[in-house]
Amino acid sequence: MRPFDYIRATDPTDAAERTSAPGAMAIAGGTNLIDLMKLQVETPDTLVDVGRLDMGSIEEAGDGLRIGALVTNTATAVHPKVRADYPVLARAILAGATQQLRNKATTAGNLCQRTRCTYFTNIDQPCNKRAPGSGCGAMGGVARLHAILGTSDQCIATYPGDMAVAMAALDAHVHIQGGRGGDRQVPVREFHRLPGETPWQDNVLESGEIITAVTLPLPVKGKQIYRKVRERSSYAFALVSIAAIVAMDGGRIARADLAFGGLAHKPWHDPRLADLLVGEAPSPALFEKAADVLLDEADARGGSEFKIPLARRTLTAVLTEATETRT
Repeated sequence: MRPFDYIRATDPTDAAERTSAPGAMAIAGGTNLIDLMKLQVETPDTLVDVGRLDMGSIEEAGDGLRIGALVTNTATAVHPKVRADYPVLARAILAGATQQLRNKATTAGNLCQRTRCTYFTNIDQPCNKRAPGSGCGAMGGVARLHAILGTSDQCIATYPGDMAVAMAALDAHVHIQGGRGGDRQVPVREFHRLPGETPWQDNVLESGEIITAVTLPLPVKGKQIYRKVRERSSYAFALVSIAAIVAMDGGRIARADLAFGGLAHKPWHDPRLADLLVGEAPSPALFEKAADVLLDEADARGGSEFKIPLARRTLTAVLTEATETRT
């Protein structure tokens, strides 16, 4: 780990201004950043500690819920309101990392964790995310765990988180504050970026901006499911994960909000799935058609081909469970 300066921010505006300086990065729980600093993947000149700011509460906001940027993952997952009204979020968080990490990881930090792969974390390998223009070692290497949707010729890494997948299904919004006191809201579905020609840009945060909270909308009716398929039962990133919120009315699908992890550089949300499913009677044929839509542009390489049938089976299983369809 290289030497760095340490500054403690006094309020959100101060934090935003200090992180706008070249070489400065915000830190709270540090569960991702410290690991990357040890590997010299991240080498900030200054760490701006935001962990003591007043952004650590969960409060009702209108008909929904406001989760502060510094609320730990554990606190969110066990909150009575989250467990009762947004169980897909609680289940997604509990499916990620370990209890110790969840006790330290924060809402904002979880959203801002780097989309990464083993080539990104190995500084001896080429990686366009870490060193723009150096190439992508995964393209011609072992890419078994890599993305099959939304890739580019610059990067095929997958977003590793679980919480944001559930938040995408819920259509949550990220609240962002800039150094001059201005703020904006961005849907979680639009917060993370696909790699395109700039794979080093993981999200839409600009210099001098910090996350202050995430808001969840009015609780929705229906069944909420989070299913994570991985290589071992704990402490592993998803091969495929699905957050699903499905409501039935009169034997037909009235709502179908789906988001996917393990498939792309960001939590994947495809609005065509809801367009296809809503208003239809559930059936295996319909679910297979939904999988066709989801995977119509899938591009697998380097051993990741198995993810295509795995995603298909997982989607049909989740939809079958959510609609209580008999096969």
